[in-house]
Amino acid sequence: MFSEFKQFVNQGNAIDLAVGVVIGAAFGKIVNSLVADVIMPLVGMLTGGADFSNRFLALGGGQFATLAEARVAGPVLAYGAFINTVVEFFVIAFSIFLVVRQINRLREKKA
Repeated sequence: MFSEFKQFVNQGNAIDLAVGVVIGAAFGKIVNSLVADVIMPLVGMLTGGADFSNRFLALGGGQFATLAEARVAGPVLAYGAFINTVVEFFVIAFSIFLVVRQINRLREKKA
C-alpha cells in the first residue's frame, strides 16, 4: 500500500490537487472580501442602507441589537448571512465560468 501511495504522489496528481486546494482557499478569501466589503455595501446602499450581514430572526423571541447577541440567547435564523453566501456562490460561479471560457478559447486556437 505504501508503494502505491508513493507512486500516486510521484505522478503529480496529489501535488496538483494540493495546489488546487491552496489556490481555492485563497480565492475563497478574496471572493469573501469582495462580497462582504464591496458588493453587499453597494446592495445595501441601493436598498436604503440595509446591512444584510446583520439581518436575522431570533426564533426564541426577543429583540437583539446584533446577530452575535441573538445567537447567545438562543436559536437564530440568520437569513442575512445566507444572502451573503448566495451572492458569494454566484461570484465564484461566474469567475469559474470566465476562467473555463478563456481556457476553451485557448484550446480552440491551438486546434
